[in-house]
Amino acid sequence: MNSRTLKYVLKRILLAIVTVWVVITVTFFVMHAVPGGPFMGEKAISAAAQASLEAKYGLDKPLIEQYFTYLKDIVTRFDFGPSLKQRGRMVIDIIADGMKTSAKLGVIAACLAALCGIPLGAVAALRRNKLIDKVIMVITTAFVSMPSFIMGSLLLVFFAIRLAVLPANGSTPAGLVLPIITLALYPMAYITRLTRSSMLDVLGQDYIRTAKAKGVSGVKIIFGHALKNSLIPVITYFGPMLAYIVTGSLVVEQIFAVPGIGRAFVSSITNRDYPMVMGTTIVLAVLIVVMNLLSDILYKLVDPRINLD
Repeated sequence: MNSRTLKYVLKRILLAIVTVWVVITVTFFVMHAVPGGPFMGEKAISAAAQASLEAKYGLDKPLIEQYFTYLKDIVTRFDFGPSLKQRGRMVIDIIADGMKTSAKLGVIAACLAALCGIPLGAVAALRRNKLIDKVIMVITTAFVSMPSFIMGSLLLVFFAIRLAVLPANGSTPAGLVLPIITLALYPMAYITRLTRSSMLDVLGQDYIRTAKAKGVSGVKIIFGHALKNSLIPVITYFGPMLAYIVTGSLVVEQIFAVPGIGRAFVSSITNRDYPMVMGTTIVLAVLIVVMNLLSDILYKLVDPRINLD
């Protein structure tokens, strides 16, 4: 790694740290600005009991003092504090339990999307304006246009209720099939269209025509030159896509009753569990920032001609 690349990486890491700090700060103050409180739903709670609960969790201290204490705990111990509703459990433990399922869903869906989308995009580009190209474009346009909650509902009704070939509950391995397909369809369609567009651009470059003139085999031109160089936009999309699949699985997890981070996050919002909401938001934001950083660095590995400024 040369000095220029190292300087770029360090600059991106610094920007990532600043971004995460902004997310922590905004999330903290916005959550504390929400009307009401985390103990408003307690049945027949007295003023003394509420004051006791607030003192127990440090909510009776000045807001700025709470902020610096919260920031210190995150930086030094990666501690988001205890959950206000799931008594006796720490927020980081709840997030870790949910991420075991959500991360598995996200990684499998992202890999499935890439493994299907790249070949389909390449085939569509090589058979431009032919029947197979038109069929692929129509299908991918439909998948891109359809929200995940509608697609998930359709798959649930068709495969789980009418055909009864897959379970509707995502708490079992077989029950994760439909959520994975639901999460993979949109990015697969987007990668297909992205690969097709990029590959058509690459196939029109001068060095491809030169390779053909020199008698280089079609297979080598496609896999050694065209496909490799057309993957740069896909890599640009893949890193953030993986993070967005994990963070965007909230609705899908609700539809299929998947015990992931999405259900815990939605439940924490309805229950006004401030530490859980803030902790989940921060963890998901860090995931997105890290994946964006990694995708930027991977540019250089795929195409050494790219200058990192």
